[in-house]
Amino acid sequence: MTQAAASMTYEFFAQTDRGRVRSNNEDAVAVDRDAQLAILADGMGGYNAGEVASGMATTFIRTEMVRWLNESRTEPTATELRQALENCVDNANHAILGAALSNPQYSGMGTTLVVGAFLGSRLILGHIGDSRCYRLREGVLQQITRDHSWLQEQIDAGLLTPEEAAVSANRNLVTRALGVEPEVQLEVNEFEVLPQDLFLMCSDGLTDMVADDDIADMVRRAAPLEETAAHLIDAANAYGGRDNVSVLLVQASGMPGKRRGLMSRLLGQA
Repeated sequence: MTQAAASMTYEFFAQTDRGRVRSNNEDAVAVDRDAQLAILADGMGGYNAGEVASGMATTFIRTEMVRWLNESRTEPTATELRQALENCVDNANHAILGAALSNPQYSGMGTTLVVGAFLGSRLILGHIGDSRCYRLREGVLQQITRDHSWLQEQIDAGLLTPEEAAVSANRNLVTRALGVEPEVQLEVNEFEVLPQDLFLMCSDGLTDMVADDDIADMVRRAAPLEETAAHLIDAANAYGGRDNVSVLLVQASGMPGKRRGLMSRLLGQA
């Protein structure tokens, strides 16, 4: 295989922590390295219901996406992958809402979501709520999702500055959530991936505790992903750890190229 034909490769690492205040962890993370899929969810609801919602979301979407990739006879296009992701999220929404309506102890549960599907040198990124994805490229950290939150709406309308929003008591009011209503709007965007790009998905347990500049300093260190994740979580807890905190890191490397299909990789075929 020539260098030009070599595929982009991805390294994944995910870690979640209860934090210093909460008695349980309502965050959930899931990674499928063969499918090149990364999922993070931050649940909400009554006692234990939030962790049910986030766990259902990550498990359902991972299972359904892998099944779809297994059943694909040809390498999917970015458009096909996006459509599959939207369908899986829609089905997960109905499953979570159905569980909430049929079990009184789960009433009102829901979850944020950020999910990335990597296809060669493309990233299909979907999100709902205020869990985020950042990209580190050539030393610059950029948030590539936009919060679906009351505060973000106030900032967009010019009613609050980002500095005022950072200290607002209404930081956790989301305007979209998975599993709350019969229809959910997944915001999906597509990005080019360059070698050495680093992607950070995280719950607001990180971003409410640690400033973006400090996050940038930690992810610029070029440390192993496991070490970077530990530093981020330790920082959130050092600043109070008022919420569960989850991070999911994806490191791109190699040359852009066509990704081998899931079944081909599993079977070891060229």
